[in-house]
Amino acid sequence: MKISILSLLLLMIVSSISFAKKTDTKVYELRIYHCHPGRLNALIARFQNHTTGIFEKHNMENVGYWLPTDPEKSNDLYYILAYPSMEARNESWKAFGSDPEWKKVASESEADGKIVASVESTFMKMEPELTKKLKNSIANPERLFELRSYYCLPGRYPNIVARFRDHTRALFKSHGMENIAYWGSIEKDNAQSHLVYIIAHKDAEGAKASWDAFRNDPKWKAAQKASEESGKIVEKVVSVMLKPLPFSKIK
Repeated sequence: MKISILSLLLLMIVSSISFAKKTDTKVYELRIYHCHPGRLNALIARFQNHTTGIFEKHNMENVGYWLPTDPEKSNDLYYILAYPSMEARNESWKAFGSDPEWKKVASESEADGKIVASVESTFMKMEPELTKKLKNSIANPERLFELRSYYCLPGRYPNIVARFRDHTRALFKSHGMENIAYWGSIEKDNAQSHLVYIIAHKDAEGAKASWDAFRNDPKWKAAQKASEESGKIVEKVVSVMLKPLPFSKIK
């Protein structure tokens, strides 16, 4: 049975629309707040009681909120927001900053002193080859999360994506690590992205056991060797263990 050119074109259009619907096109923002000593609890209370609601009022999606387990990061709060686009993000923050409700909350919460010393921000797009949909799982609120960032050597970002797509994620799962989400950073001047992802562990002991088993897995060793035949891929890895806050969607 022959298919006409018109039918083929229609099929391609339908397939493209279907793919677009399934692909997450949001802009995500990882924000890290470094608090002044002793002011973290005030920041948490402000987010829980006020800020998250004001974010939502201005079309900012609360994705997740975490505290690092590292004692050296005891004054830090990590969170992720999502927006329909970068333009929408900028408009939302502009509206948030001028919102009388927010100004009142900020002023009252800082009666005992400034809360936030500095802010780090990373813009990201969901990596479509690695994540189709963000998992807002709340099956186990006691889980330990791990935020990992892979900085690749020049021109090697597609290689790390391919390795995770074809091997790493499945191996993580086989060793008890849950794949939550994978993003590619949005860099200025079209500079190379770095891979940012979140996985979940049962607890700290489970994380160590899973990573030990993963690194000793012959399948991983073979996949790593094959993927680096044309050269090393990753230059640097940054890992942070995180515990979810009670109001985090992801926990």
